[in-house]
Parts: sequence; structure tokens; C-alpha cells
Amino acid sequence: MSVILGPREFIGRRGGEVVTLVDGSVLAAVPEAKRVAEEAGRELRFDFLDDDAVLELLRRRHEDEEDMFHAGLVHGVPLALVGFGAVVYWGGVAQYWETAASRTVYLAVAGAVVITQLFFFVRSALSHWGDPVRQNLRARAARYREIAHHARRGGADVPAFYPHYGPYPFAAKFRPEVDDREQPESRGSHDHHH
Repeated sequence: MSVILGPREFIGRRGGEVVTLVDGSVLAAVPEAKRVAEEAGRELRFDFLDDDAVLELLRRRHEDEEDMFHAGLVHGVPLALVGFGAVVYWGGVAQYWETAASRTVYLAVAGAVVITQLFFFVRSALSHWGDPVRQNLRARAARYREIAHHARRGGADVPAFYPHYGPYPFAAKFRPEVDDREQPESRGSHDHHH
């Protein structure tokens, strides 16, 4: 079930309520917020006072959060269930088997299954967390949040906790060398011109 967003709306956090964008002019009215926005703009190559660009950024950040959550769910839940099941079965049944050989085989098979699940979980997590285009998106979203907080402290009409998502605890390092376009194929295409 997808929420139909209005022209200036985005979802503040996964499963959260719809939030209306605060105008860049409202943020820029606070000199400290404007200064931080301009500094961040140079550093992160993004116009934090351009409403359309910011709206697109916040919507993409929400999609990124959804993707991360689903990746965690798709691989994390089987990993937890398999690991838990293997431990419980060992505790209740397998450790009491008569022959050491059969116990060893059980541990080897259970271990292999858990490690396989773990591999998929880690691989999926790294592809999401480690994607440099997404890292740039997160770095910008995190900085936008700071700018909004500066504006609110400076007396601008910005709702508490706007934009209503928490900071990214990881993988939000800005990488200026990464081309900004979303398609990974476009990366490096300009290196071929001689």
C-alpha cells in the first residue's frame, strides 16, 4: 500500500507519517542556518535551499531506508531463525546422539547453513550500506537535518524533529569522486573520451 504524496510531501521515517516540506526561504531567513546551508552546499555539492532538490533528496532517503529495512528482513530473519533453530536442536537433541561422528556431522551441516545465511545477510547489507551513490544521499540528508535544526533554534517556523527522521548511524560519508547520477553505469563513462 503506497501513500499518495502531495506535491510538497515526503515520509519522514519508515512507516511514519507524511511530512510537508519546509520552504528553503524559511530556513534561509535564519542567518546561521543559511551560513551552514551554504557551507554544506559547497562541501556536498548540493543546493540545500532548493525546494525541489531537497524534496527529491528526502523522498530518496525514505526509499533508501525502506530498501535497507527490507534487505535486513529478507536475509536477517532467516539467519536468526536458522541460527536459533540450530542451537535449540543441538541443545535438545543432537548433543545427546550416541556417536561423536553424527554429532560432528550435525555441527558441520548446521554451521555451513548458518554461515551461508550469514554470507547472504552481510553481502546484502554491504551492497546497501556501501553503495557510494547512496552514501552521498545519506550524507546530504543528514546535513539537511542539521540545517533544519539550526533554523529552528534560530526561531524559524520549523516543526520539532523536522524532517522527522534520525541521523544515519553509518555509511553517510560523502564521496565527491562519485558521479552523482543514480545509474551506476554512468560512472566512469566520461573517462573514455580522449
